[in-house]
Amino acid sequence: MTTVAHHKLSLAQALNRALRDAMAEDPTVVMFGEDVGALGGVFRITDGLTAEFGEDRCFDTPLAESGIVGMAVGMAMNGMRPVVEMQFDAFAYPAFEQIVSHVAKMRNRTRGRVALPMVIRVPYAGGIGGVEHHCDSSEAYYAHTPGLQVVAPATPADGYALLRAAIADPDPVIFLEPKKLYWSKEEIEFPVRAPGIGTAVVRRAGTDATLIAYGPTVPVALEAAEVAAQEGRSLQVVDLRSIVPFDDETVCAAVRSTGRAVVVAESSGFAGVSAEIVARVTERCFAALAAPIRRVTGFDIPYPPPKLEHFQLPGVDRVLDAVDDLQWEES
Repeated sequence: MTTVAHHKLSLAQALNRALRDAMAEDPTVVMFGEDVGALGGVFRITDGLTAEFGEDRCFDTPLAESGIVGMAVGMAMNGMRPVVEMQFDAFAYPAFEQIVSHVAKMRNRTRGRVALPMVIRVPYAGGIGGVEHHCDSSEAYYAHTPGLQVVAPATPADGYALLRAAIADPDPVIFLEPKKLYWSKEEIEFPVRAPGIGTAVVRRAGTDATLIAYGPTVPVALEAAEVAAQEGRSLQVVDLRSIVPFDDETVCAAVRSTGRAVVVAESSGFAGVSAEIVARVTERCFAALAAPIRRVTGFDIPYPPPKLEHFQLPGVDRVLDAVDDLQWEES
């Protein structure tokens, strides 16, 4: 009989538990990166893992992201399941050649004979008042690269479930962790029963329009829906959870049910994930749309200094302005 336990955990704590549980169950799972050992990482996601599993299972590396990912490739090819941390989103760019040329292509290059069961954890997006190179929303680079799976949890329960699924997956996963949500908490029931990679969920029911969000913008969409409800408008909220693979079925069913949609994303709008979502949904749901799909995104500029980031990030007012622009019939 399975024992059910409830724990109130932050996203950071849920990710830590996911790593701990995976390492305890599978000796091939190893965790490494910059300052992830004794320090436990900048955000303490790996806190206690070195003490529990030893320096050969959770260890520090030099400040060399390309080397970190390159080593993970070799380990994954030889029977290990490495999980690596890129300390901040924009710090990962030196490893991009390794990710695109080797991580994403190994299975195809070997005609399926060599898989890479590895996870690249990336603390990403804004909302923490970080300086340059600490707040990029880099999901479009990874989503555009065939061979990579890209996920972005918005809740502690999903953080746990998706990280466990990513570690168990035979193919590489880019695991985007919204920094500003690290300290958000919720009650989690263990064992966690949550959809795996490739499945979106409806976080809030609604009949007038659908808000499509992922990662750090899910709480924004939910808050906007709450404010809209006070004004007499019913907004549905869909949390993508997984950017690649993309859950066309759930997203399109939600949009068809309301006939109107707004995509909310922190990253720049031009050529971003938000643009792909609009294209996919428009192609599949055109006959059901009562208005063109709107987007609320970050501006097409380099990420601004901390005191200006509140202008860059999508907020409730911008989301509700976009909803108001969905060609409503006047009563």
